Amino acid sequence: MKVSVYDTYVPKDEKVIMHFDILVQDNNVIENVYKYGKEYLNSKGISDFQLSTKECNFCHMEMAPDVVEKEIKEKGHYIIEMENC
Repeated sequence: MKVSVYDTYVPKDEKVIMHFDILVQDNNVIENVYKYGKEYLNSKGISDFQLSTKECNFCHMEMAPDVVEKEIKEKGHYIIEMENC
């Protein structure tokens, strides 16, 4: 499966920035990407944060490994935690 990768940076507090990638099937709309990002942030205790192109940008496309493809088929997305998650 070909996926789009969205590079996302969100302030966790005044000094710490969370960095994570949101992977979605390549034909997904940006509103869904923001929705998945918000769900992830809520699971980390960061609520009421609106994602926009300021924090979340398309980075590249790649072929997904089987485990990523499986989760995207089940949940619609896959999160890769990079820093301070």
